Amino acid sequence: MRRLTFAFCTAASLAVSTPVLAGPVEDFHKLMDDYWATQLKESPLLASRAGVHDYDAQLDEVGVAALDRQAREAADFLKRLNAIPAAALTPADQTNDAILRRSLESAVEANRFGQRMIFYSSNGSLHNYLVDAVTSVSLRTRSDYENYLTRLSLVKSRLDAYGAMSAEAARKGYAQPCVTVTSLPQSISGVVAADPAKSRFYEPFAAARPAAIEAGDWAAMQARARDVIATQINPAYTNLGTAFGRDILPRCLKDISVSGMPQGKEYYAYLVRNYTTTDLTPDQIHDLGLKEVARIRAEMDDVAHKAGFATREAMIADMRTNPKYFAKTPEELLAATALMAKTIDGKMPGLFGKLPRLPYGIKPIPAETAEGNTTAYYQDGSPDAGRAGTYFVNTTHLDQRPLWELPPLTVHEAVPGHHNQISLQQELDLPEWRKYGTFFTAFVEGWGLYSERLGIEMGIYDTPQKNMGRIGYEMWRAARLVVDTGMHSKGWSKERAVAFMKDNTTLTDANIDAEVNRYISTPGQALAYKLGELKIRELRTRAEQELGPKFDLRRFHDAVLGQGAVPLDTLEAQINAWIVSEKARN
Repeated sequence: MRRLTFAFCTAASLAVSTPVLAGPVEDFHKLMDDYWATQLKESPLLASRAGVHDYDAQLDEVGVAALDRQAREAADFLKRLNAIPAAALTPADQTNDAILRRSLESAVEANRFGQRMIFYSSNGSLHNYLVDAVTSVSLRTRSDYENYLTRLSLVKSRLDAYGAMSAEAARKGYAQPCVTVTSLPQSISGVVAADPAKSRFYEPFAAARPAAIEAGDWAAMQARARDVIATQINPAYTNLGTAFGRDILPRCLKDISVSGMPQGKEYYAYLVRNYTTTDLTPDQIHDLGLKEVARIRAEMDDVAHKAGFATREAMIADMRTNPKYFAKTPEELLAATALMAKTIDGKMPGLFGKLPRLPYGIKPIPAETAEGNTTAYYQDGSPDAGRAGTYFVNTTHLDQRPLWELPPLTVHEAVPGHHNQISLQQELDLPEWRKYGTFFTAFVEGWGLYSERLGIEMGIYDTPQKNMGRIGYEMWRAARLVVDTGMHSKGWSKERAVAFMKDNTTLTDANIDAEVNRYISTPGQALAYKLGELKIRELRTRAEQELGPKFDLRRFHDAVLGQGAVPLDTLEAQINAWIVSEKARN
């Protein structure tokens, strides 16, 4: 899973005058430039992530007014885009046109729903994202640190606005279901450090003094940082916790289905279309999930019998409880993760012709969000910003983190999954807004799940337990199709969803509970994984059949990743064109 980020800049918000017409291509390029400039201005955190430093002393606005403004400007950009004939553009720009159009239309539609005001969930909340985003910026010069201090001074106002918006949403019936918010108070209070020098916001000043800053100036900056944290940020988080306890959590929803909210059914239909980039209905996805579950279950039965177990249930029970499959300390789990990651690194050239320059590291999920969080996630880096990618691993509840799940987990989150795909995208010859500002879950997570299957060709599932873990992970994503649609479209209870997951997947109880809470609080998102993976596998099969001995797996993978994240219909068109070009190669 790629770490969910908050699109403060959901579209565009800087008013841009309509340019003098110079021709379709020139008009389109001007529009893209204006769009990206607006994205950067509206989201200073995005700008910093992308290595653009013009807004390093600013922080994204939070609130309904900002959301409405961004939607209006998205509509204005869409109007400009509609005035440009796509047929007059180059093939590459026709792709850019289609992707930009989809993004703008989605931004306009999303703003119709009251759920737009919910910026917290069991899987990630704005108050935690702020810590990650603000502290992950690379700082080198005195100016960088001064900008960072200014940005810290803005955190309080953003948290205040976030609390006010969340309270307003809750009063109108837009809140998270009660079963998903039990760990929310800890995720807020956990950010507060009694000693400001121990705060995560202080991390840049806890590092070694940069040579460009004199010792006296450095000490003064450190003192300023401690003061801002102690007098502004810590009280703001404390007040936010109070606001959530007083105004928001008491209004949490008993109904776990998003369909129970105002406009809930329409909102879920929008989420399904948006996340999957398909026109499949929840009923169609539910039925597909049941078929996939049955197919994968038979494969699990076969693996269990070959491993000497009477049933799949007996093998999974042993895998869930046998102490030899679990690390005893967080350090042991991280070491095993690092070994698996480096093993996979060494196999990458056999599957890809192009590899990214940017490295990645491994870190534990921060303590304040680890409880109830998912098993692992990836946070992208940036070569322009000088920041490596990060593979975050949950080191809590070690008796629920089996070592046999590390192979599929690592190929998904690191390489050849998220780190490989996202870092390559940042190096492509694409418009900047597509490198950093475009994210299609079906492609990104579909590629992550497809990468798990590539582990077969890498030979990393070298024990029956590891292979069952891989199949179990595939089952996990197939079961999501059933469970997500079941809860949000067919009236399933959480208990029924948990029972279905436990009966069919290899996940441990803690992971199942965290995952089901995730599907409840971020409806539709989990559908994208399996649908994206099935499309990539379908396209690979098509290429293998049509190209025969001319099929080159490395070239196929380069083609899939060669245009960055795209909707699934765009990907299909691209691979069909690639097959034609491959047939013509000598």
